[in-house]
Amino acid sequence: MPKLKTFKALVKKVKVSGKKKVTKRATGQNHYNSKDTGEQGRKKKKDQRLFKADEKNVLKAIPYAY
Repeated sequence: MPKLKTFKALVKKVKVSGKKKVTKRATGQNHYNSKDTGEQGRKKKKDQRLFKADEKNVLKAIPYAY
């Protein structure tokens, strides 16, 4: 059976942990950040975990990530 192809655009956007948790960068960080409160700014700096249903789809698209 041939090798599976990896969806390269997705590899650049997500990170897979050792226990198959998928995280992504928080949205809305590029501009208009000066009017955010401190809480909103701190929340944007952290990576966000995907929903479990989305994680399954991501892991199918990245077969060799874990």
